[in-house]
Amino acid sequence: MKIKDCMKRNVYTVTPATSIAEAAKIFSEKHVGSLPVVNSQGKLVGMVQLRNLLEFVLPDFLKLLDDFDFVPDFGAIEQRVPSAEVLSRSVESIMGSPVSVSAESGLLRAFSLLHQHQIHDLSVVDGQGVLIGIVSRVDIGAAFLSGWNVTQGG
Repeated sequence: MKIKDCMKRNVYTVTPATSIAEAAKIFSEKHVGSLPVVNSQGKLVGMVQLRNLLEFVLPDFLKLLDDFDFVPDFGAIEQRVPSAEVLSRSVESIMGSPVSVSAESGLLRAFSLLHQHQIHDLSVVDGQGVLIGIVSRVDIGAAFLSGWNVTQGG
């Protein structure tokens, strides 16, 4: 099976000039975890992950601790909102380098890229680097497992 068999073709994207506030609205309304960043020709130039935005409001002490089981509720910290200055910045200031795969790539190749780069979604591009889809860990895993021919109660 190839990535083209399990990728999503309807992809929400942003441009490098899109504001962080606009990107946050897309994340919230469309329930996506990643937004590919494309230029005016549709070529992939970067990726904004949901975590890139959430890092603006996470308390610094989270980076110092490995275990949070002792904190049942973070209270008022959960209501933090980035400043207007941060929200007006472009996504170009926070986007990561593009990581992509060809539609003809195999499932394990794509999954290995997700694992290597510690991301949940992978952009799919054509031979010219134009975005044509997106594939998630779940898409790849479900496609891979569908070949197992598992019978119910087996």
